[in-house]
Amino acid sequence: MPDATPPARYRRACDYLAAAMIYLRDNVLLREPLRAEHLKPRPLGHWGTCPGLTLVYSGLNRLVRETGRRTLLVTGPGHGAPAIHANLWLEGTHAEYDPRLSLDERGLTELVRRFSWPGGFPSHLSPEVPGVIHEGGELGYALATAFGAALDDPGLLVACVVGDGEAETGPTAGSWHGAKFRTPGVDGAVLPILHLNGYKIASPTIYGTMSDEELTDYFRGCGWAPLIVDVTTAADPDKLLADALDTAYAGLEDERPPMIVLRSAKGAGAPEEDADGKPLAGTFRAHQVPLTGAADDPRELALLEKWLRSYGPEELFDEHGRPADDLLAVPPEGDLRLGRVPQANGGQLREPLPLPELERFAEPVDEPGGSEAGPTSVLGVWLAELMRETEQRRDFRIMCPDELESNKLGAVLEATPRAFAREAPGYAEHLGRGGRVMEVLSEHLCQGWLQGYLLTGRHGLLATYEAFASVVDGMANQYAKFLKISAEVGWRTPVPSLNYLLSSDGWRQEHNGYSHQGPGFINSMLNKKSSVARVYLPPDANTLLVTLRRCLDTTGLINVVVSGKQQSPVWLGLDEARAHCQAGAGVWSWASTDGGEGPDVVLACAGTTPTTEVMAAAWLLRRSAPDLRVRVVNVVDLLALAPRDRHSHGMSDEEFAACFGEDVPVVFGFHGYPSAVHEVLHGRAGPNRFHVHGYLEEGTTTTPFDLLVVNRMSRYDLAAAALSHAGGWSSRGGDLADALLRERDELRHRAYRDGEDPAEFTQWRWS
Repeated sequence: MPDATPPARYRRACDYLAAAMIYLRDNVLLREPLRAEHLKPRPLGHWGTCPGLTLVYSGLNRLVRETGRRTLLVTGPGHGAPAIHANLWLEGTHAEYDPRLSLDERGLTELVRRFSWPGGFPSHLSPEVPGVIHEGGELGYALATAFGAALDDPGLLVACVVGDGEAETGPTAGSWHGAKFRTPGVDGAVLPILHLNGYKIASPTIYGTMSDEELTDYFRGCGWAPLIVDVTTAADPDKLLADALDTAYAGLEDERPPMIVLRSAKGAGAPEEDADGKPLAGTFRAHQVPLTGAADDPRELALLEKWLRSYGPEELFDEHGRPADDLLAVPPEGDLRLGRVPQANGGQLREPLPLPELERFAEPVDEPGGSEAGPTSVLGVWLAELMRETEQRRDFRIMCPDELESNKLGAVLEATPRAFAREAPGYAEHLGRGGRVMEVLSEHLCQGWLQGYLLTGRHGLLATYEAFASVVDGMANQYAKFLKISAEVGWRTPVPSLNYLLSSDGWRQEHNGYSHQGPGFINSMLNKKSSVARVYLPPDANTLLVTLRRCLDTTGLINVVVSGKQQSPVWLGLDEARAHCQAGAGVWSWASTDGGEGPDVVLACAGTTPTTEVMAAAWLLRRSAPDLRVRVVNVVDLLALAPRDRHSHGMSDEEFAACFGEDVPVVFGFHGYPSAVHEVLHGRAGPNRFHVHGYLEEGTTTTPFDLLVVNRMSRYDLAAAALSHAGGWSSRGGDLADALLRERDELRHRAYRDGEDPAEFTQWRWS
């Protein structure tokens, strides 16, 4: 006889619903014998983790009901979505968001049919599902996201289920140290629950093979007080977990916080063997869809029916398909339900940032290029002021992999320290509890923290070396998909944008060498939906200020801002910078020699260093070919180059022609891989007239000038290319181009001889 206690009955109902979602399209309450036509043609889902997830969800329901603590559930095993859907349906959340999912047989049939069905819910957790800020199945990011969600929300408890397969990943390994950055009383609490069911797709998990002693030693070494809960043979698993949850709750603010290791059988409740006598429940064969041949094999169909009927659905739902009253009494009420906690729809909690005006921070410009400034140094002072403006409300943080000062943003540390909850054993600077700079040498952890922080309604910035942004390329891919789908879900409110500041760029990584030279994150962003992705390449300090201020005021986007950090010319005053950023691209007439008429060639640029090189190339051409009509165009918003029907930031055809002409050759000095510009230009008329110079995957530890030369992006290469491509100048300009390249080679030879770049390069100024 099935257990009749309310928690056990509740779990029976959830497990039945989860299995029904995987297999059934009709006869969802087994009112008649199960037949093949009642089954889905493509059964999808992951049964193996579902019973454990329901056990956790049920246990959290009781804890929340008794404590009244707002609790957000982050589910790492996101392919266990049927279990979460079952709980959301029973707690009534699904019906509140969609009346078609009502608490009766009609609503239940709709839920069961909709799961993993075209036009319905996907097989994993997604933004369409209430209570979700993490899709799961992304392998490794759940715990970092949970810590990010808890930051600056002291009343929130974030329970995070980490699958034991997921726990094998590097991102999860780094995330176990997240508690060392949490400030009690300032941040919410995180309760990790390692779901240890022993198997991944085809083999045992590492953690599943560890003894209780090994697990205890490991997690104590990571700073936790582990509680091991083994329900594999327990007579009352609900009571075992409840006791552990009560103990964990009492110790949330301890110096060594609690975490739970939950041992359960893989796919508990499924048949012990399949139709061929192979072990099923408790093995890797229960990981996804057991009994996949039920529609064609009468033996498997009989096993499936026996399995489904073992839950006693007739005892759990009345003649109208409504769950029994004792089941409906298990979840908490109102916004305390796990599916209704406000933080899971964080856009509703968002408040616009008090962004400081820029006038006090902008660099004065008497004449273009007449002065120099480090773009990120200037930005750092502005960001420090933003930190001060948000000191009381605490809804802005900067995540950075130990590179804030290296990226010349150290002024921020005058406004807030680095968050760290432990005492440093030796000398350290700018460490403090409650600090809002999060530095750890893990790009994955920084990204996960920021995602959790943004998705719960707060604002932030991830600043990192450009070359190492690609470490989180997979996370950015998944997050872009989350934002894309979120925008299509009517009840989700847009959250603050994810903002990347990529500095220490490849053109000035000549000292670190080849490994630090990589602008590929731009290319990755160009593959994202145009409704989500933005790429900015501000040419100087003032345009960086304008760009980042605008990015921090947006919602629902991924903004990638790439900027140099070294001293470089300031080309535009603040008003000019605002107008230029608003346009996305524009002609710099003061640097051009075409008199506003048709040019012989266009010199275009995007990025801090390429802008300097293009400007120097224009200067060289004025000196060596004064009759050449040159137009200089700067691009700050890379996607302004795209046709407007492909991207909302794209220039109109008329605007594009005003910059680049209609049949004029364009020599383009670009910050990243040349392929990025060609990709964006696809669909424009005459794209072959664009000759893009950029990073060619050539580099080593060398001088800045040599790095430009080996990638054919030096001012001499650009000027020579302009002479070669300009209409009517291919023959006249040949000797001039050769002379420029000889001058380039002479400067390079001197750099090799002296170990530093010549003054002709380092001391050049626009005039």
